[in-house]
Amino acid sequence: MTALTDEDQGNGTAGARERNQDNPGAPEAPEAPGKEAGRWDDGLIARRAAAVDARSGDSGTDDSGAGGAGSGDSRTGDGSGDSAGRAGSAPEDDDVRPQVEAYGPSGGPLPTRLDALRELVGLSRARLDRDTLAEAGRVLDEAAARQRLSSRHTVVAIAGATGSGKSTLFNALSGAQISDTGLRRPTTSQPIACSWTDGAAGLLDRLAIPGRLRRRPHPGPPAFDEALQGLVLVDLPDHDSAATAHRDQVDRVLALVDAVIWVVDPEKYADAALHERYLRPLAGHAEVTFVVLNQIDRLPGEAADLVLDDLRRLLDEDGMALGEHGEPGATVMSLSALTGDGVPELREMVGRFVQDRTAATRRLSADVDAAAARLRPVYVAEGRPGLGERAREEFTDRLAEAVGAAAAGQAAEREWRRNAGRACGTPWLRLWRWYESRGLPGSLDRMGQALAPPEEESTARQRVEQAVRIVADDASAGLPAPWAQAVREAAFNGAKGLPEALDELAAKAAAGGGSAKGSGGSRRFGTASGRGPATGVALGGRPAKPPRPKWWPAAVLAQVSMTLLQVFGGLWLLGQIVGVLEPGLVVPALIMLAGVVGGPLVEWSCAAAIRGPARRYGQDAERRLREAAAGCGRARVLDPVSAELVRYREVRERYVAVTEFSTTGQ
Repeated sequence: MTALTDEDQGNGTAGARERNQDNPGAPEAPEAPGKEAGRWDDGLIARRAAAVDARSGDSGTDDSGAGGAGSGDSRTGDGSGDSAGRAGSAPEDDDVRPQVEAYGPSGGPLPTRLDALRELVGLSRARLDRDTLAEAGRVLDEAAARQRLSSRHTVVAIAGATGSGKSTLFNALSGAQISDTGLRRPTTSQPIACSWTDGAAGLLDRLAIPGRLRRRPHPGPPAFDEALQGLVLVDLPDHDSAATAHRDQVDRVLALVDAVIWVVDPEKYADAALHERYLRPLAGHAEVTFVVLNQIDRLPGEAADLVLDDLRRLLDEDGMALGEHGEPGATVMSLSALTGDGVPELREMVGRFVQDRTAATRRLSADVDAAAARLRPVYVAEGRPGLGERAREEFTDRLAEAVGAAAAGQAAEREWRRNAGRACGTPWLRLWRWYESRGLPGSLDRMGQALAPPEEESTARQRVEQAVRIVADDASAGLPAPWAQAVREAAFNGAKGLPEALDELAAKAAAGGGSAKGSGGSRRFGTASGRGPATGVALGGRPAKPPRPKWWPAAVLAQVSMTLLQVFGGLWLLGQIVGVLEPGLVVPALIMLAGVVGGPLVEWSCAAAIRGPARRYGQDAERRLREAAAGCGRARVLDPVSAELVRYREVRERYVAVTEFSTTGQ
C-alpha cells in the first residue's frame, strides 16, 4: 500500500479541481492518447503521472503511485521512499474495463419508495413544518447524490472509540501503514481513504476527503484481491474524541458512507456513548453494519467468547438485528488487528459484501426506513378517521335546530289550519278571530304573547358554532396532530359566514312556496342578540300563505247555507214573537237549530279534512328549511373538511408506499 501524496500538494489539488469542474458523477474520461492501458487513474495526480513516468523511466510504475515516489512521508509498507515508488505497480494484463458505472434504472423497490417519499414531502409541505420534513428531504438529496455516482464502488467506513485499534485494523486490511497509530490521542484527526480501484473520486469528493488523504493499496494480495475490487475504505477519527471537530467529522461521514465497521475493544465495548449515540439510532442499518471486537489477544482463555456474547446481548438490546443463521442483520465477530488473528475472515466477509454491489441500495433503503419511522407520528392515525353518515346527519340536525326548522314546520301547519278556519269557520268564530287579530287589549292572542316567555336558549349563532365544533371534533378524532389541526381550521374558517348564509338561504327556501309574506321580519342571526322570534317561524319571515284545496268553495257554500238557515229560522221566530207571523215554533226552531248545529259540524268536518294536508304542508316547509341549512353547512363546512380528509388519505397512501417494502420492519 502506498500513499498518493504528491511532491507538490498544490499541483495535486489543482489537478483534482480541474477534473472536478465536470460532473463528478459522470464516468471518467478516457485516457489520453499514448497513455498505457491498465494504469490506475483516480483523478488526483493524473496530470503529473506522465511526467513522473518520464523521469523514473520505469514503465511498470503505476500512475497513482508515481506521485508518491521519493516522498519521505508516503507511509509505505516499510516506510521507505523506495518502497513507495513501487507501491502502485500493477500487472500488464490488469483489467481495463470501465471502473465507473452510474446507477441505472433499478427493478427493486427503492426507486418506487423514493418517488413515494418525494411525493409525500411535496403533499405535506403546506401542512407540516420544515423541521418535521427536514430528515426526509436530506434522505432524498443524499439518495439522488449517491445514485449519480459509481455503483461499482462500496464505501465502507471504519469507526471506533479512542484506543480501540481502528487505525490498526485499517492498515491490516489494506496491507500497509497508511493511517498513523500510536499512544498519542487522538491519532487520526481527519478521515483517510483507501481505494482499491479507479473511479472513486466522485465518491471521495462527496465525503469531502482532500486529495492528500486519498491512498491506494500496497502491491500484494490485499491490493489485487479480486473480492476487494471496488472497495473504498475510510478511516474515521475517534467518535469519542475530546475535539468537537473530530466528532463532527465522524457524524458527517457516517451519514454518507454505504457501510460501517464499528471497532470496539474489551474495555469500551459497552460504552453508553457508543450505544446511545450511534448503534441504537442506527439499529435499522444492521444489514450494512459490522461490529468487530478488537484486541482479543489481550483476553485470556475463554474471556473473548464471553465478551463477544455480552456484546451481542447489548446489540440485541439496542434493537439491532444480528446476522446469524443466515438471517439478515449485522455481522459480529472478534479479531486482533495487531496479531492478524481473524483479519483474513473479516477481509473475506467484506469482500463478499463489496462484490454483492447492493450496499448503497441497502443503506439508502435503511435511510428511507429511518425517515419514515420519524414521520410515523404525523401520518399514522388511530382507527379510521373520517366523516361518517351519522356525523353528517347529526350536523344537519343541529343546523336545522339552530335555524328552527321544526318550529317553522309547525308554524306552517298552524297557518294552514288558520286559513282553513277563516274559510270554513262560522261567522261568529270568524268575527271573534277578527277581533283578536286587531290586537285589542284583553284579547286572548295578546294575552298569549304576554304570557309566552322569550326563548331561554343559547343564541342561534352559538348553536351553529357548537354544531361546527362537534363535527370538527368528530372528523379530526384519531388524526395525527397536524392533520387534525388542518381539519379544525377548515371547519372554523368555513363557519365564519355560516349564520348569515343560513339566514339568507332559509329566507329563499321559505319564499319558494309562494310569496314570502313577512319576509322583512326578524331573523335568527340578524340581530345583535342572535335571538330569533318567539314563534319559531321559518328563517327570514313567516311561511308563505298556503294554497287552498279545491273543495274549499263547497265548504264555504255549506257554511253560508248553515248561516242562512240560522238567520232565516231566527227571523221566523222573531216574527212569531212580535205577532207578524202565525204562531208555530217547531218549524222555525228546527230550521234555526239545523243552522246552529250544521255550522260547527261543517267547520269540524273541514278541520278533519285539512289535518293531513296541513301536516304535509308543515313537513314540506320544515324539509325546505332543513335542506337549505344542510346545503349551506355542506358547502361551507363539510366539503372543506372532506377535502382535508381526502388530502390526508392521499398522503397516508404515499406513506404506506414508502413503508411497504421496508427492509428493517420500521
